Amino acid sequence: MFDLSAIGIGWGSLLMLLMMIGLLVTGMQLAFVTGLVALLFTVGWFGVDALPLVTSRIFSFVNGYVFLAVPMFVLMAALLDRSGIARDLFDAMKAFAKRLRGGVAVQTLVVAVILASMSGVIGGETVLLGILALPQMLRLGYDRKLAIGTTCAGGALGTMLPPSIVLIIYGLTASVSVGDLFKAAFLPAFILAACYVTYVLIRCYLNPSLAPLPSEEELKADSENNPSYFKALFFPLLSVAVVLGSIYTGVASVTEASALGVVGIIISTAIRGELNFAMLKDSAKATMRTCGMIMWIGIGASALVGVYNLMGGIDFVENMILSLSGGSPMITLLIMMVILLVLGMFLDWTGVALLTMPIFVPIITGLGMDPVWFGVVFCLNMQVSFLSPPFGPAAFYLKSVAPKDISLGEIFTSLLPFIGLQIIVLALVIVFPELALWWK
Repeated sequence: MFDLSAIGIGWGSLLMLLMMIGLLVTGMQLAFVTGLVALLFTVGWFGVDALPLVTSRIFSFVNGYVFLAVPMFVLMAALLDRSGIARDLFDAMKAFAKRLRGGVAVQTLVVAVILASMSGVIGGETVLLGILALPQMLRLGYDRKLAIGTTCAGGALGTMLPPSIVLIIYGLTASVSVGDLFKAAFLPAFILAACYVTYVLIRCYLNPSLAPLPSEEELKADSENNPSYFKALFFPLLSVAVVLGSIYTGVASVTEASALGVVGIIISTAIRGELNFAMLKDSAKATMRTCGMIMWIGIGASALVGVYNLMGGIDFVENMILSLSGGSPMITLLIMMVILLVLGMFLDWTGVALLTMPIFVPIITGLGMDPVWFGVVFCLNMQVSFLSPPFGPAAFYLKSVAPKDISLGEIFTSLLPFIGLQIIVLALVIVFPELALWWK
C-alpha cells in the first residue's frame, strides 16, 4: 500500500482537503465523508495497527456527560413545536404590540427570544414563526422584505441565546464549562436581539408605509378575542426561569437543567390538555433524527481531527496561521473568522465546530485569549452562517412554510440587513471582550 506519510504534512493536508471536497460534491453526507477520509489516512499514514487510536478518540467524544443535554434541549424544542404554547405566547404579545408601528415585527422578535431561551435550536423556531408571524405581517401590509427578514433572523436567535446547542457542542470540543459559556453568551445575545428591534423601529419610524398600523376594526376584533395571559405567559416564562435560573445560580448543571426543562414542558402540555402519546412519539422521533445527525457528524469529525493531530497537522495549521498573521493576535483571530465564515457557508455548523475548534482553541489559548470569550465569538460567527447564502439553513427552514410566491432568493435578499447587524455585534464582541466576560 502507498505510504501517504512520504508526501509530508503540507501535501497531506491538501490531499485531505481535496478528498473531502470531492466526496462532498458527490452528495455524500459530511459524517461519512469525514469518517471515510479519517479511515483512509489512518491506514495510509500509520498502518492498520493505528485504528484503535481512532476508535478511542471516538469513544471519548460520545462519552461526554454534558452531551446528554443536547437530546434534552432538542426534545424541549420538539415538544414546543407540537404544543400550542408558542401560538398562545404570540397571541398574548399582541396586546403590547398592536398600537406600535412595526409592533408585530417587534412582537415576533420578543417571542423569538423567549422561545430561544426555552429550546436552543433554530429549526423549530423559524418554522413556528414562519407559520405564526409571517402571514400576519403580510396580511397587515408590512413590507415583504422586512417581514421575511425579521421572521428568519428572529428564528435563528436560538443558536446564540442560552441554552444554545451550538455552545454545548463548542464546550464539549473545547473542554470549556458550558455553564460559563451560557453566562458569557447572555449579554451579546440580547445585544443582537436589541439591534434587530432597534433596526425595525427605526426603519418603520423613517418610513411608516413599511408597517401600517391595524385598523380600528382589527383592534376591536383582537380585543374581543384576548387570550388568557396567565396561560400564555406563565408556562414559557416558568420554563425559562427553571432552566436558565438553575444554571446561573449553580443549583443544577447544564445536563440536569435540560432534564428539568423537559419535565417542565411535559407538565405544561399536560396541564394545557395537549399531552398525548402521538405527541410524545413524534417529538421523540424528531429528537432522534436531529441527535443522530449531530452524533454521526461528531463521530466522523472526531476521527478525522484525531488522525490529523497524529499526523502533526494541528501544529502545521497553527504555524501556518501564525506565520500569515505575523504573530499578531488580532490578525490571527481575523484569519480564523474568515475561515469560519467561509466554512459556515458550505458546511453544517456541527461539522465546522468539531473540525476547527480542536485546532483553533489551542491557538487562542496560546495567544493568551479566553476560550470562553472565543466560544461566544464562534457562536456569533455561526449566526452569520445560518443566514448567509448559498446554504443558510434558516432561510431553507422558512422557505418550507412561507407562501409559495416567496422565493429563496427573496429570503436571502431580505436577510442582508440582519447579516450586517450580526457582523457589527461580532465586531463589538471582538473589540470589547468584556461584553462576553462581564460576569467574571
